[in-house]
Amino acid sequence: MKQHTYSATITWTGNQGTGTSDYKSYSRNHTISAEGKKDIEGSSDPSFRGDRSRHSPEDLLLDSISACHMLWYLHLCAVNSVIVLAYEDNATGIMVEEKDGSGQFTEVTLHPNVTVQDESMVLKANALHHEANKLCFIARSVKFPVHHKPTASVKS
Repeated sequence: MKQHTYSATITWTGNQGTGTSDYKSYSRNHTISAEGKKDIEGSSDPSFRGDRSRHSPEDLLLDSISACHMLWYLHLCAVNSVIVLAYEDNATGIMVEEKDGSGQFTEVTLHPNVTVQDESMVLKANALHHEANKLCFIARSVKFPVHHKPTASVKS
């Protein structure tokens, strides 16, 4: 078994002069950095006083699941002679907020729309989503279900 280690630096940039003197006195803005990569501007979800123009942790979780699935899926298509010409996923996630302010995701649904080269590839293209889910590092790491509602079409 191989072990991979990842690191990131999260820097809060939201001190507006009085720190966290009260709940409304500070911005939730932060910067996510990793060596050799572009920074990501983050904040909390707008429902929690965050900046709508920045990525929230919830956005990034959903993005990670969708991107990981796509990368495994494209790999599986390549090794199974399914030629993918285009891929787009409009992923959705449901998070439930509890009375005490805590919460958790209860499910994620991926809606990958795949364009393949030939009609003979459509069935296999759709079936490989199940296999990609079994291999995706991120989907395997979460405790809620990750559903798939794929569509495959042929380039016209």
